[in-house]
Amino acid sequence: MGSMGNVKPHAVLVPYPSQGHVTPMMRLAKLLQSRGFHITFVNTEFNHERLIRSKGPESVKGLSDFRFETIPDGLLPQSNQDSTQDIPMLCDSTRKNCLVPFKELLVKLNCSDDVPPVTCVVSDGVMSFGIKAAFDLGIPQVQFWTASVCAFIGYLHYRELIKRGMFPFKGMVY
Repeated sequence: MGSMGNVKPHAVLVPYPSQGHVTPMMRLAKLLQSRGFHITFVNTEFNHERLIRSKGPESVKGLSDFRFETIPDGLLPQSNQDSTQDIPMLCDSTRKNCLVPFKELLVKLNCSDDVPPVTCVVSDGVMSFGIKAAFDLGIPQVQFWTASVCAFIGYLHYRELIKRGMFPFKGMVY
């Protein structure tokens, strides 16, 4: 590959498998790619298949320095492949099942002659296994919060809203 000065930085991005998380992470990936990064965008197998069905197989071809990879989410296949997965089950499953396949993917990428070594992991704020995988492999890691500023402020002040009796709303059935 030549000297390290000629090697592109390689960011591996892993969003939570929901459109409201994938879309902003994809925007970040495209921005980093336009700034000279090699990008590996990691979808769950379920979401990757949905992407291919909705946009066609050409949608994941990309440029030579932008590639898609997949990891399993740990959930059993659903009968309706075009419906959103059960969010509480998906949260629990990604937390329990994604660390090992994600670490294996990072090792595979670092051993590949086709891509530069992974220089950073950018994981969604709710995909905490990205922190652990990067730490275990000695790769710098950042968390990317995909929610809006308004949502972030709501999460930030959630306990205070409960303490003041403002939430949960009285009479609401959840």
